[in-house]
Amino acid sequence: MSLLSMAFDTGYRRKLEGITGRAGQFLAASLTAWVFYCATISRLDVLSITISFYAGMLAISFLYVAPTTRADKSPWALDWILSGAALLIGAYFLWQSDVIAERITLFDPLTQFDIVAGIGIIGLTIEAMRRSVGLGLTVIVLLFMAYNLVGHLIPGAFGHGYIEVSHFLDVSIYTTDGLFGVPLRVAGTYAFLFVLFGSVMERCRGSEFFFDLASGLTGRSAGGPAKIAVISSGLYGTISGSPTSDVVTTGAITIPIMKRLGYGATFAGAVEVAASTGGSLLPPVMGAAAFIMAEYTGIPYREIALAAIIPAILFYLPIYIQVHLRAVKTGLSGLDEDQIPPLSRTFRNGWLFIIPLIAISWSLLDGYTPSYSAIYGLIAVFAISFLRPSTRLGLNAIYETLALAAVRMIPVAGACAAAGLVIGGITMTGLASKFSFLVFVIAGDSLYLSVLVAAGVTLLLGLGMPTPSAYILAAVLISPVMYKLGIAVLPAQLFLFYFAVMSALTPPVAVAAYAASAIANANPLQIAVNAVKIAVGAFVVPFAFLFNNALVLQGTPIEIASAFVFAAMGLAFIATATEAFLWRPLHWAKSVWLAGCGLLMLVPEPSIACAAGAGGLSLVFYEFRNKKVNDLP
Repeated sequence: MSLLSMAFDTGYRRKLEGITGRAGQFLAASLTAWVFYCATISRLDVLSITISFYAGMLAISFLYVAPTTRADKSPWALDWILSGAALLIGAYFLWQSDVIAERITLFDPLTQFDIVAGIGIIGLTIEAMRRSVGLGLTVIVLLFMAYNLVGHLIPGAFGHGYIEVSHFLDVSIYTTDGLFGVPLRVAGTYAFLFVLFGSVMERCRGSEFFFDLASGLTGRSAGGPAKIAVISSGLYGTISGSPTSDVVTTGAITIPIMKRLGYGATFAGAVEVAASTGGSLLPPVMGAAAFIMAEYTGIPYREIALAAIIPAILFYLPIYIQVHLRAVKTGLSGLDEDQIPPLSRTFRNGWLFIIPLIAISWSLLDGYTPSYSAIYGLIAVFAISFLRPSTRLGLNAIYETLALAAVRMIPVAGACAAAGLVIGGITMTGLASKFSFLVFVIAGDSLYLSVLVAAGVTLLLGLGMPTPSAYILAAVLISPVMYKLGIAVLPAQLFLFYFAVMSALTPPVAVAAYAASAIANANPLQIAVNAVKIAVGAFVVPFAFLFNNALVLQGTPIEIASAFVFAAMGLAFIATATEAFLWRPLHWAKSVWLAGCGLLMLVPEPSIACAAGAGGLSLVFYEFRNKKVNDLP
């Protein structure tokens, strides 16, 4: 575990104070204000916006994230030099933005200044990436870069022609297929605005409303604290879009409560990790990767958000059922009455926080861009915050929130920059088509084996990576394979997006589990293994909607409704089989029967699903009739 920590730990997050703190906060707040200006009234071109955003993000990255995990080993002078260099190189790229936009790739030669600036920004990107998202992703990017530069020495199908350094810089830096491509463009526009929305919502105490709402709904039932974690993490995740930040925010409350009421530290952390991971799948705000999907595929974000509704519900359903069954099986009770806020008081104090989510959902459905949807959500939050003294934001609070939003974007920007460099490398070498060839060699023309390989590779790509990087790598390398197999664009991309998100809880490098381990004081690997067990039904969901597109709202209302009912019942059977408990412990043979029926219910053939449902329900009714009185929850 120490080796994993060394490989995937990020730098120390500084708490800037004094003159340095004021300077860093001013730079971060100014960057947020600049992004907001660009999204609303600016007429700057997209390339200039992306360059200015990234230069600012690099500058604050070196100030807020130290090069090591130890606070006393932070060379401030070097970090100020790196921060200044980022702004200087960014200014050069801005000055040359018109030339960059108009030049012909590989035809117009790069000047010496261009080469120096290109090498400089790659070096700064690698260091900022190492600090903000860890060595794991950094090594992967370096391997891709090495493949570009020395891949001509590799014999066989995976070799490629000789690529000069100037050729590499030309495509990687001076086109929109590389560093300043889709991932960073998304990070500097809608993703940033939604992170700002979440930060403002949290500062106005909106997260408290969601937690109190979850407490009032489930706090009294068996396993109440764990159910609170499931619901509150989902609700908070829909405004944060990040599994790790979700764990840190809601887990700081739910994990200690679960431990105090008798839950093991590992299980408490696992519940929070599983629930928080699903927040990135929950509309209307699904995280940066969903926005990248919209930009990369050309599918409007509102269509992606609508298609993700049923899969998101199906993600949380088996987790909730397993949490309930585990609580009943181990005799864990709910919260004390004095710890549960009355629902009437919760709604009376916080129902206004539902309005911003309605504003975002309405604007997306009405055809507005994600950027304007985020802006409408921000306007709604600011408007409702002034209605009560307890939620009102003063100028100082607004200033601090602007700075906080930029700081929270540091790992997102690092991940998107990494994805951009990898995409540029794949474009140069044709690696995507070679990867498709490899998948076909492994799986042949078998659709089912190919999608299993696709799921496994996506999880592998996501080890130690933020979701945006994992998704964009999977989209570039794997989606061509899925298209060749006849899978439609939206289901294929959602499938990859889903497994990119699930990589946050998949061992051995489950980034969300590492965040939970510090709060739960438990082994992160054990937390990850238990989180996978709790979310085992969720791993089946992508295969369900991939083979039955009605689950992503592609079908008639009757087809969609029936597919949802069958899938929900099937996942309930799988969750029950995983816990091996239904009013009383289940024999292993009954668990296998129930799991088999659950899997068959996900088959898109109605006759098979009906037969499997009848088989599963017969066992449920049999257990109900034969349960003892003291078996009742």
